[in-house]
Amino acid sequence: MRVVLASLTTTSAGTRAAGTPALVSDLLWAHARPEDGLEHVTARATRSGIDLYLFVRAEADGPAVDRMRPLLERARASIAAQGYALAVD
Repeated sequence: MRVVLASLTTTSAGTRAAGTPALVSDLLWAHARPEDGLEHVTARATRSGIDLYLFVRAEADGPAVDRMRPLLERARASIAAQGYALAVD
């Protein structure tokens, strides 16, 4: 099991609802497929958005990140509708 950190940044000037991290977690589950290997999601509000801790079935960090990229891409539009974008380093 590996943990992948994905950070979301706020894109809208509106106020964030208290339940938004849980909603974003639910959106990820709605887009998850068995082949993603997602086991658990923890979403925490931060000053600039939301940090997502994605627990993934994988033997190493690289494959874990590779498995989460398609999931995050599938969920991108739904997450954007909540006023967040994936922060890319």
